[in-house]
Amino acid sequence: MRAGWGGLAVAVWGATAGAVVLDGQILRQSGAGSFVKLETSPGFAVGADNFNTDHLYAFDEDQNIALAAPIRVDIGGQDGVIPAGQVVASHYVFFDSIDGVQYGYVEFDAPILGIAAQPGTMDATDFLANTDVTYISTDLRGLERGDEVWIDAENPFRLWVYWAGSSPGDYIRVFTERSPAAMM
Repeated sequence: MRAGWGGLAVAVWGATAGAVVLDGQILRQSGAGSFVKLETSPGFAVGADNFNTDHLYAFDEDQNIALAAPIRVDIGGQDGVIPAGQVVASHYVFFDSIDGVQYGYVEFDAPILGIAAQPGTMDATDFLANTDVTYISTDLRGLERGDEVWIDAENPFRLWVYWAGSSPGDYIRVFTERSPAAMM
């Protein structure tokens, strides 16, 4: 992974309000979790086993940002890159279980452009977070071996996850096109 994409200047397009993670569901699991959309105000901390539940979590980060420079992604993009000038909305999806397994999905209000799923790409895109959330254990973010996430080929608004939680969990950043809901 290439470094040096973080800390970029961005232009914000529109308001930063709105619920752009629309819904989610766990279809199969070894635990007793459900989908939970978190509000970022007041803030909270994510990472380092501080949730330890079987829930599938998602929250919205910064919305409708015109990228001043390209960003690398691990899944999607154009050859692994979302180009400069693209307007994106950023979202965080995670599973912080002690030893659970889950298969499910998260729905967004705009098509998914790409996913940062490794520590390097997540670190390089932290400038798109812009929330009251504290990100801890950042060197351990991303997917663990054997975990999978993918964009639905027939419904680009849907992210699928199939992952097993262990310490510290699975954390990804999802980039969608401009969010219509955040403009309201």
